[in-house]
Amino acid sequence: MNWPIVKGKATRQAHVALPEGTFEEEHGREGFYGRVSHLYHTHPPTGWTRIEGPMKPHAFYLDRITPSDMTDPRGTPEPVLYNDDLVLSISRRSEPAPFYSRNADGDELFFVHKGTGKIETDFGVLLYEPGDYIVIPRATTYRFVPESKDTFIVVVEAHGSEILPPTPEQKGLIGMHALYDTSAMTIPDFIPYDPKQESSNGKEYELRVKRLGEYTSIFYPFHPIDLVGWKGDLTAFKINMRDIRPVMSPRVHLPPSAHTTFLADNFVICSFLPRPLEEDPDTLRVPFYHRNTDYDEVLFYHDGDFFSRDNIKPAMLTLHPQGIHHGPHPKALKANPNIMRTNEYAMMLDAKHPLKIAPAGESAEWKEYWTSWQEKKAEAATA
Repeated sequence: MNWPIVKGKATRQAHVALPEGTFEEEHGREGFYGRVSHLYHTHPPTGWTRIEGPMKPHAFYLDRITPSDMTDPRGTPEPVLYNDDLVLSISRRSEPAPFYSRNADGDELFFVHKGTGKIETDFGVLLYEPGDYIVIPRATTYRFVPESKDTFIVVVEAHGSEILPPTPEQKGLIGMHALYDTSAMTIPDFIPYDPKQESSNGKEYELRVKRLGEYTSIFYPFHPIDLVGWKGDLTAFKINMRDIRPVMSPRVHLPPSAHTTFLADNFVICSFLPRPLEEDPDTLRVPFYHRNTDYDEVLFYHDGDFFSRDNIKPAMLTLHPQGIHHGPHPKALKANPNIMRTNEYAMMLDAKHPLKIAPAGESAEWKEYWTSWQEKKAEAATA
């Protein structure tokens, strides 16, 4: 154990009983898992007057993006953020896909913001609804069949390892059944293929395969999912947000890593859900200031009241790059003594390597988001 060095004014316990007149910043490594120091400022680290250059906090109105699959059944999701490890896209498909899909570039995670329907897969059929996380392993054959016209899905494509829940070893002291028991996950309902269903009129079935970002269509005279059985431990699966049970502490504010839902190479997915906040009156209840030393932080706001952010609504996405501070907005910080519960539903993606903004993201950006920490401008925006 390395005992921490203490210099000047500091609290004995992080996030608790801050020295009067100070603002605590957590300066840590490896996304809250590594070494850390806490810095006690006399002003909020987000109290800038201006930012010159490309690195600043970003916010996007994703419901202003029209992916091609929204108006064309043969269309595709629209990328918003990307790097070599992942692509975050938006899908708003309103009609059943006239083809089957297979992604040879990586696993796909679909977060359902709006809409209901089903996904036909090699392993069977999965029904989907708002709040679902659906994981489709790399090179699985599948097809989206929406039942509602308001489908809105955030798609995360992973180019490295599989997208998987944390293992019991990774969960550590909180135990293998937190934050959700794996028995709460749903696997596809397998229905053996009936050859009698095959068309005898010469119909072709299209399978569209994505590889290196390009599409190849393969055509069959029979159904591409003609399985009569399967076995193994690789399959598509889903978990709904309502079945995730967040860990809580009555006396200290837990870091985002405590809410980890999925892990993959060089990124992590967390879920922020309604929960009671800390009871101790000396505890900082709103998220603490930090500068994302090793990860870009992305938040998709699904539903509820986003207590640490002002002027944020469902279907918005924020990007806080490595190296620049972010933390609670001024109103949230003032409300800290009176906030006893959070009522938010949000998905967080922390990416180890810097993310780039795709053209669709740039077109839907709230350009003045970085000014929202300036108290006067925040109040004006609310008015």
